[in-house]
Amino acid sequence: MNRTGRGTGDGPGAAGDAATGRALAEQLLDGCAAAVPPPGAGPDVWLAFAEEVRSRAHGGRQLPVPAPPALRLCHPRGWIREAALAEPDAPVELVAVLTTDWAAPVRDRARALMEDTLRARPDTTLRAVTPLALRLGRRHRGDWILARCEDALRRQAAAATPWWHLPGPTTAPGGTTAPGSAAAPGGATARVLAELLDCPDRQVRQFAVRLALTGPGRADALECARRAAAESDPATAALWTDAALAAPGTGGDAVVDVLIGARIPAVRAAGVTALRRAGRAAEGALHLADASGLVRACARWLVGQDGGDAHGHYRWLVCDPAGPSPYAVAGLAECGRGEDTDLLRELVAHPVGPVRAAALAGLRRREAVVEDSVLLALLDDPAPSVAREASLGLLPAVRRLDPSYLAERLDVRGPLHVRRAAFRLLHARGGIDALRAAVALIDDWHPRTRTTARAAVRACQWQPAQFDGEADAAELAVLLKRSAKLFDDYGLGLRRSRLGLKA
Repeated sequence: MNRTGRGTGDGPGAAGDAATGRALAEQLLDGCAAAVPPPGAGPDVWLAFAEEVRSRAHGGRQLPVPAPPALRLCHPRGWIREAALAEPDAPVELVAVLTTDWAAPVRDRARALMEDTLRARPDTTLRAVTPLALRLGRRHRGDWILARCEDALRRQAAAATPWWHLPGPTTAPGGTTAPGSAAAPGGATARVLAELLDCPDRQVRQFAVRLALTGPGRADALECARRAAAESDPATAALWTDAALAAPGTGGDAVVDVLIGARIPAVRAAGVTALRRAGRAAEGALHLADASGLVRACARWLVGQDGGDAHGHYRWLVCDPAGPSPYAVAGLAECGRGEDTDLLRELVAHPVGPVRAAALAGLRRREAVVEDSVLLALLDDPAPSVAREASLGLLPAVRRLDPSYLAERLDVRGPLHVRRAAFRLLHARGGIDALRAAVALIDDWHPRTRTTARAAVRACQWQPAQFDGEADAAELAVLLKRSAKLFDDYGLGLRRSRLGLKA
């Protein structure tokens, strides 16, 4: 297992796995006996597969004869599911699903079979079933399978080499697990837990981390810090971070240094805060210009605890002849001192785009007045971040802006970020200007812009009274005709009737 695989538990990966499961179910029902999820398929594949087979069969779909075992295990009739559990080649994943079955005879037989399988082949069963058990645990009667997996992993971890002493899994040519790796059969039983700690499914990783950190023995602080720094899921990284800072170990400064180099801001912030306990508070100034506002706030606290002046550091960083960092500019604005407003205004004309954007964001943060003409000119800035900040700064003044000036920037041939900034303002303005802008962008090449524009068109009530004399029924009829493809026949007819148009 590795973290680059599919299936994150939630989001696009899970949706793709569910689609794969449904497609395999359709092929199985069409007579392709080999259309069963392969070993190692994600839990969402198996759940969607079982649900699709049962739904189709229950709806009267003709089943192939003879029906393969996977189909009978998902059959809507309980006695067929129960009989299928007696077959030796029943996929263990489907057996796990049936441990939550509504029919007691099916459920009891599946649980007995799962108990036998866990005793006979604990490692392979836990690898296959644990990710699925976490999904099933959300269901009614799903607590049994989750508790069995947790107990088995705890027993194995207690009887074997601690997970942090095990090497990570290696992959031999052809995608198989190399002998002697963490996944090799016959190795230490804690290797299963070690594999789950690197599972691509974030829910499985969180589950495995909790087991690893509450098991016997003491976790290695430096190993926990390394895992926190490499983790991509914030919740899982938080578990590793807390363990790294709480566990005794010989890492010392090395633990703090690893945390400070992490990708996730919360982990870096914990590392920066830990500098004080490590007697290294003087290093707080090095992190004042971090990319994360959370880390910058921790660094300012650390500098203050050491008797330093974070604001003075920021002034020095921003006035550096080599050029300020945009994060230093953001940090200066976060200090909240009025004496810095003029400096931020000067930085709006800085030649580096991210610095200009940070200065604009800082002025908006402290509600400093910036002329509308300056912000309107910055809508055409070549840096997307500057155009975005300019549009956000203009939102409070959107009613006094010239809509035609903004509409000119909706041309699909122009820069995308300028078009999006103009649309943001016109949409906030509301009324007919918002509708005209949305209709103009319903065929935009950029997917997000196109989706947002179409949603705005569909949300419109298409009633002349809604626009307070800004547009007549004739113009609305033209706009509706241009966007007719967004509505079904009923929706289009309803909107035409509101405009007084004939069907």
